[in-house]
Amino acid sequence: MNDFAGHRARKRFGQNFLHDRGVIQRIIAAVQPRPGDHLVEIGPGQGALTLPLLDAAGSLEAVEMDRDLVPRLQARCAGHGELVLHQGDALRFDFRQCHGGAGRLRLIGNLPYNISTPLLFHLLKQADLVLDMHFMLQREVVERMAAQPGSKTYGRLSVMIQYACEVEALFRVPPGAFNPAPKVESAIVRLTPKSPDLPACDQQRLATVVAAAFGQRRKTLRRALAGVIDAGLISTAGIDPGARAEQLTVGQFVRLANASSPP
Repeated sequence: MNDFAGHRARKRFGQNFLHDRGVIQRIIAAVQPRPGDHLVEIGPGQGALTLPLLDAAGSLEAVEMDRDLVPRLQARCAGHGELVLHQGDALRFDFRQCHGGAGRLRLIGNLPYNISTPLLFHLLKQADLVLDMHFMLQREVVERMAAQPGSKTYGRLSVMIQYACEVEALFRVPPGAFNPAPKVESAIVRLTPKSPDLPACDQQRLATVVAAAFGQRRKTLRRALAGVIDAGLISTAGIDPGARAEQLTVGQFVRLANASSPP
């Protein structure tokens, strides 16, 4: 019996359900779930990853926006392990609810493309709770996350993700692996939270500086950061005010932010 018969993917939730067994096996092999892992799946959908994760680890928490999927997913997973489902919006979900002193979280998810970037920033705020993250995202987003200084795809997302995490682009996933098939190629990325090489005195200040610098990326730092950082402070940080945002490393952005942070 198909527990999801009659349930159509909902565009407003950005639903594209994974069904390709080969891709599912590759994701599970990348995650390597084990008993004792504190797994949290974001957007389990129809359970394509949920079932093998449960079978491997024995327990799983999941956050699902679509309330109609919750009872169907519970029925499908019965007998496969302990599933705790939180019905709600992952963008507003406090993942400390899952922490409970049971070890750091391992996050997994086929993230809705329409909210992937704000969701990633939401998760970065709670990165201290997280051991690692394995996400399915639009390929272009993964490329931006892993981009290096000097490339056209290097930007705000690259800097803020790489400040907090090691980024590994694992493999691509074709549109046909989903139902309905999206119009874009996808990719799997592994994010492993880390201690930054050079800590920011104020992470919100770092976020403000990075956003301003890339908000007008064609302009020099002197012009793009006018009103945010004095040109003299840019030079004091050892950075050329005539440079552009895409030329700076993550560490240089941290130096900029620290040079302009209140003592």
